[in-house]
Amino acid sequence: MNNAFTVDVEDYFQVTAFADTVALSSWNNREPRVERNTRALLELLAARDIRGTFFVLGWVARRYPALVREIARQGHEVASHGMNHQLIYNQSPEEFRDETRSAKKLLEDICQSPVIGYRAATYSITRRSLWALDVLAEEGFLYDSSIFPMRHDRYGIPDANPVPHLMQTPEGHSLVEFPISVLRYKGLTLPVAGGGYFRIFPYALTRWGLKKLNATGREFVFYIHPWEVDPAQPRIANAGLLSRFRHYYNLDRCHSRLESLLGDFPFAPLQDILQTKNLLARDAGRFRINNGTSSTKVA
Repeated sequence: MNNAFTVDVEDYFQVTAFADTVALSSWNNREPRVERNTRALLELLAARDIRGTFFVLGWVARRYPALVREIARQGHEVASHGMNHQLIYNQSPEEFRDETRSAKKLLEDICQSPVIGYRAATYSITRRSLWALDVLAEEGFLYDSSIFPMRHDRYGIPDANPVPHLMQTPEGHSLVEFPISVLRYKGLTLPVAGGGYFRIFPYALTRWGLKKLNATGREFVFYIHPWEVDPAQPRIANAGLLSRFRHYYNLDRCHSRLESLLGDFPFAPLQDILQTKNLLARDAGRFRINNGTSSTKVA
């Protein structure tokens, strides 16, 4: 059973936790580290002959098109992470559509292949932004991986379907959802599938939780950011204490934990897993949604 290895390609100063202290207008003046850090992840995956899905921020793609082409050349799936890492529920539908369309076109022009997958900045498709699923379907995306089935101060739909499934959007479009994986165990919801949780929790807990998911026949989606393998990154000193803890804790251990993870579990691109599960079908080199699969209504 393969699991999905995914990378949210963004730089350390673009995270939502620092948005109050690092303005979008200052990004061009920050020391860039996303290219070298993404290449470090590419090397780590190449060493084990593992392919994954890279959700690339449009801002990054515009400045480093050669990096996007290298990701595709190595056999990884290129998917969209939006343009400027803005929370969806802080945007109007028109703003979201414009930036989503622009980012998709940019990535497709660079890698010369369709971009069918999307992940929202900070998983910001929540109950108050479900309208974004309609925009994604209308703009040609086939799947989304933005819904986190847990409660958090910035994201989450606690009662969301936790397994990959075909959904009907609020306006009746078809869209495949591969939610961020959580383990529901003895009344608890444990976020065991990456990011800050991967660094904060002991690796033994992560491995146990992910093995429990696989033991029940469930593939999981794991996510990481390039800045999480860069303990030498510049510090954002004026950010809040909680934000700094979430961002910086155990950065020096993340690379070695990733090496362990890649040895403990099999991985593949997200679109390949959805095809194996008969949620996506490939025709003449292009993917489409398999509408013969039962779907659930998002409400």
